[in-house]
Amino acid sequence: MVYDYWKDTDNGKLHHMIEVRGKRQLYFVVSHFHEDHYNEEILTFEDARLLVSYDTQRRRHIPKTKPVAILRPGEQYEDEYIRLNALRSTDVGIATLLTLPDGVKVYHAGDNNNWYFPHDEEEHIRCSLDEMEGMYISNLREVRAITPTVDYAMLPIDPRLEGEMLRGVCQWLQHINTRYCLPMHTWDRWAEVHKGIEQLKELFPEVEFGVSFWKMDD
Repeated sequence: MVYDYWKDTDNGKLHHMIEVRGKRQLYFVVSHFHEDHYNEEILTFEDARLLVSYDTQRRRHIPKTKPVAILRPGEQYEDEYIRLNALRSTDVGIATLLTLPDGVKVYHAGDNNNWYFPHDEEEHIRCSLDEMEGMYISNLREVRAITPTVDYAMLPIDPRLEGEMLRGVCQWLQHINTRYCLPMHTWDRWAEVHKGIEQLKELFPEVEFGVSFWKMDD
């Protein structure tokens, strides 16, 4: 499962993982069309199954015959290996909830987050901060209605939000029982992210936070 691929590491670690995967089915999941979440190279993997959001297919002009599914919030894709629920986002596109045959559940937020910008509201959101928070909490309840427990959750921990960087992830962890929390959308500002992770460990000691695991260049 490759989520929101937009570039590989300098040493080509992702391509190596794909090459040595053996007979395992390869999937690319694209949550939305933003350039830091999409790379047209995914169209060149002939044996891959592409699961793309409706806005990605339209805005990136992907032939409708190329993906195995073009997903909107509330829709579901299922095959012999996986079940993928497309869920709402507070930004464009979708979030996704993956269920594997052994019951393991993986949530990828895409750009679903409580985008609570303290100073730059006009540039980043087109609604009030109260409306943003209401939408985000509603989206979390949508996840909880499907499952109260997630094994792996990939969530934005975005330092651009400054003092509100942990707001969305804290609300997620208050609503959804989570085994592993994996930060993304960090803009490579890892010193700030590590500091935030230490705060989260104190607040949610039952959750494991993967940082070095999640950084592909480690």
